Amino acid sequence: MTVTYVIHGAEVTGLERFWQLIGEAVNGPDGYFGRNLDAFADCLSGGYGTPDDGDFVIEWHDHALSRRALGHQETARQLRLRLARVPEVNRASVQGKLDEAEAGRGPTVFDWLTEIIDERAPGVLRLL
Repeated sequence: MTVTYVIHGAEVTGLERFWQLIGEAVNGPDGYFGRNLDAFADCLSGGYGTPDDGDFVIEWHDHALSRRALGHQETARQLRLRLARVPEVNRASVQGKLDEAEAGRGPTVFDWLTEIIDERAPGVLRLL
């Protein structure tokens, strides 16, 4: 039987809030389902609350609201945080992505998340 996890897009105000909401959807109050992109990808691969057979769906209701909240402004904010801790060898790459986000171009946090879901758990995401 397919298990459905629901994210209410109106509640997504930034990436940190997304982590909280997806954790609660999958694992209940104070639940964990990743707190960074790599951990999120790992969680989607199984063993962190989703069924072992991978028979689950993530329904992202009002996803257009989340798309705005996780748009270029949030992307730039996240890239600024990353820039502060990235090794010097990677700074130019992150700065280039930051420049693009600040100009309203390039992939957004919303795009990052949906791409990870599509790559790690194809067919699982329903944008409603």
